Amino acid sequence: MTDPHPTLLQLSLLGGASFREVTDLLGDLSWAEASAPHAGLPRTLADVIWHLSVTQRASLNIASGRADGWPDDLNVWPAAPLTEPDFTAALADLLAGLPEAQALARDPSSRARDVLTDLAVHSAYHWGQVALLRRLNGTLPAAGAGA
Repeated sequence: MTDPHPTLLQLSLLGGASFREVTDLLGDLSWAEASAPHAGLPRTLADVIWHLSVTQRASLNIASGRADGWPDDLNVWPAAPLTEPDFTAALADLLAGLPEAQALARDPSSRARDVLTDLAVHSAYHWGQVALLRRLNGTLPAAGAGA
């Protein structure tokens, strides 16, 4: 984190307070691992990353004032199996959105605070899924390892 005194909202969006930092959770994540199915589970890591990217982007658009509300036709889960380029783009967008989320959470308007708080809670749920899947794979990086 670049902010020497991050707010709880900033930490909740990026990890480091209630859960591992996002960059730790994603460290060395490959397409092979991300796309591998798990017996009995409906989603792959790639699906969860794609979902996090889509919901983060929509939330940041609202929080920043670029959008008035949630798009009616937004698909929040992939409609078809993801390709490696789909995953790579989603992961890049997700990582690119994290500094924007941090900046917006530094001194948010009331509306931005509400949207970012919802995003933080929603994302924390899915970051837990990412951590669990990586742990099941035996690939969860050590805390502080970074991406």
